[in-house]
Amino acid sequence: MKVLVINSGSSSLKYQLYDMTDESVLAKGLVERIGMDSSILTHKPAGKEEVVEVSEILEHNTAIRKVIDKLTDSVHGVVSSVDEINAVGHRVVHGGEFFNESALVNKEAKKNIRALIDLAPLHNPAAVMGIEATEVNMPGVPQVVVFDTAFHQTMPERSYLYAIPRVLYSKYKVRRYGFHGTSHYYVSLAAAEFLGKPIEDMKIITAHIGNGGSLTAIQGGVSVDTSMGMTPLEGLMMGTRSGDLDPAIVPYVMNKEELSVGEVNSMLNKHSGLLAISGISSDMRDITDGWESGDKNATLAFEMYEYRLRKYIGSYAAAMNGVDVLVFTAGVGENSAIVRKVVCENLSYLGIEIDEELNKVRSGDPRRISTPNSKVEVLVVPTNEELVIARDTYRIVEASKA
Repeated sequence: MKVLVINSGSSSLKYQLYDMTDESVLAKGLVERIGMDSSILTHKPAGKEEVVEVSEILEHNTAIRKVIDKLTDSVHGVVSSVDEINAVGHRVVHGGEFFNESALVNKEAKKNIRALIDLAPLHNPAAVMGIEATEVNMPGVPQVVVFDTAFHQTMPERSYLYAIPRVLYSKYKVRRYGFHGTSHYYVSLAAAEFLGKPIEDMKIITAHIGNGGSLTAIQGGVSVDTSMGMTPLEGLMMGTRSGDLDPAIVPYVMNKEELSVGEVNSMLNKHSGLLAISGISSDMRDITDGWESGDKNATLAFEMYEYRLRKYIGSYAAAMNGVDVLVFTAGVGENSAIVRKVVCENLSYLGIEIDEELNKVRSGDPRRISTPNSKVEVLVVPTNEELVIARDTYRIVEASKA
């Protein structure tokens, strides 16, 4: 089976085509600036030269059609016909309480995804556009939806409920959902496999830290708590997101600055975090450079980021009454040796010790960075959310044939 994985945004569309016989990536690419006359399609076929095409792509139907054209192109393609693509898997950010696992696309699934648009107004509409554009361009091909929130549906009430009037949960489903679920799921399984131990016997903390970031406490192989909340704004300090703050700040600042709901939402999501404190950048590489050169604001941004990350790790160790494995993943987690070093040095009370030389190694494979004497295994595990989507799509479509 060949599976096309699609991650559809409001103005972009990422794709990867997998051959599931060996889980190899036949091609991947990105369509940017959808809705403009200067849209960019970057197509990267395995073993062939990258292709970049600039053209007018005004909506997702055209984007999908152009992706198919590239995949089947006589020179740059990797399949001879669209008929060789047996299934399509879509990343969907919010599955709410409707979905605790991946699902086959049908009328009910699309209806439920639309019903969650209020909870994910930027992401779920784009996912629906990707699904419907696929239906137009690939009629009859089975599609599967894979949700960022599904892995966290195992959280108990004490973890996911907020201490606000219960009627708000009953009427509007105001609760913690958590995100990055496919990543947390993938790296926790990969960590257990790397260590050669049953995941059911371990307490794992996974740190998915990139421009966005979240931690998850995984006990017995299931998510028991996670740092993002009803939206991806809660939790860690991130590139441009504030993370945790006193909720009373919102009406206070709105009143003082005469801000609208939209303006304060934009402030907290797009103009806060590392960018706001450093005044330099939302990119940890720039923050680290500024810190190492003695920039005061970059130093403060780094220290706040590390401090909050460390606090969450400590709280999840307390929540599970211990921790066996700490996993770093995503852009910052996989690539910033200095973030890992400082965080782990400040977790010595847990018995964590890292090997500085191992920590400096860059690799695309899972690796241990803790010393043999460390009481907690510390790993760096590259994430692969697209592979999770491809595997779930393959599994569900095969099961539907039975």
